[in-house]
Amino acid sequence: MNLDIKKIRKSLKFSFLDGICASGMVGFTQEYLTPFTLILGGTARDIGMLNAFPNLFASLVQLKSADLVERLKARKKIINIFVFLQALMLLPISFMALIGGVKPVLFVMVVVLFVCLGAFATPAWGSLMSDLVEEDRRGKYFGWRNRVLGFITVFLTFIAGVILHKSRKVNLFYGFAIIFGFAFIFRMVSWYFLTRMYEPPLEYKREDHFTLVDFLSRIKESNFAKFVLFVSLMSFSVNLAAPFFAVLMLRDLHFSYILYTLITITATLTIYVTISRWGRLADIVGNLRVIRFVSPLIASLPFLWIINRHPLFLFLIQILSGFAWAGFNLCASNFIYDAVSPEKRTRCISYFNVFNGLALCFGALVGGFLLQKLPPLFGYEILSLFLISSVLRMSVGILMPLRLKEVRPVKRVRNSELFFNMISMKPLLGIERKTVRL
Repeated sequence: MNLDIKKIRKSLKFSFLDGICASGMVGFTQEYLTPFTLILGGTARDIGMLNAFPNLFASLVQLKSADLVERLKARKKIINIFVFLQALMLLPISFMALIGGVKPVLFVMVVVLFVCLGAFATPAWGSLMSDLVEEDRRGKYFGWRNRVLGFITVFLTFIAGVILHKSRKVNLFYGFAIIFGFAFIFRMVSWYFLTRMYEPPLEYKREDHFTLVDFLSRIKESNFAKFVLFVSLMSFSVNLAAPFFAVLMLRDLHFSYILYTLITITATLTIYVTISRWGRLADIVGNLRVIRFVSPLIASLPFLWIINRHPLFLFLIQILSGFAWAGFNLCASNFIYDAVSPEKRTRCISYFNVFNGLALCFGALVGGFLLQKLPPLFGYEILSLFLISSVLRMSVGILMPLRLKEVRPVKRVRNSELFFNMISMKPLLGIERKTVRL
């Protein structure tokens, strides 16, 4: 066996262990930053800033991520440095929870730094992983990987919710200090495994370099640039409403932390139940085909919250949400890996994240602004915002994918075939389930 193949397989094992611990960090933070802002006395505007500014500044720092990788010619070094710094930022976050009573704007500022440090490493990590996984196995591998890690995230998100529920009898701030402290430990162990990974050599050539202006100038003829525009507009439409589902549940509908957690993790759990199957299917029918299928489903989600907000109905909506987002998120990432050469991949991932992050930022800011101006719908201003988000999602999700082209040979299937293959009413286009080897 070639030594490099041995190194790659060993590196993928370390990457998986890193993913387990990173999932622990996500489980103890992602769904609880907004609730913590609320107990600090945060308003809808603060929630908008919490979801806007991290995306804004994380987008801007990634403009320099590719430049630094090319200058140092070392993706692994960039990943290790910035993941370590990100882990350290969880210490002041835990301290804020321990002392309580800090201003929401100060918490938002620390979260911005926490997110930015992790985001700086993202393009380099994506480029490195795409080199370690063979092209014809990416959908299957990342689907399997995300599925396993997702279950871990769901489990630990639930555990965090239980900790918060129990801590209400003593001091809710202590509960947040505990879960953020666990997040720090998980991220430090994650960083350790990242330092053990192998980095395949990658030669950067002058002709592979292109600026953001060069990228924008080709937006009319470049399939990849059009794809970036599509995902960014979709992200803007989504983030008009996304930050405020937690506000609706906790502030307006007065759900308990346990009910909030259960509803939240239902979508996440569904994502990781279905993502592996989406990955194998996308390897056959193409990433773009899956994106075209799930985009209208994503568009319908806020509208369904308008129809009914009974917890049992919300659980059903969250199942549909997880089903759709599993396909969209996985295939959007894999489309980039397919569409871009390895030498340009770090920079293209950076530019993709820049525009997507800016769209998420402005979506949250505009959503927070509109909430103060919109009339109530069925008694809640947030539902009016959900309606706007749903209409915009539908416009973008149906029209823009029609202008995109698949970048590799794929099998053509009808929507009905795609749906029935996903719900297992017939074999996956004749392909049996296989075990993924590390």
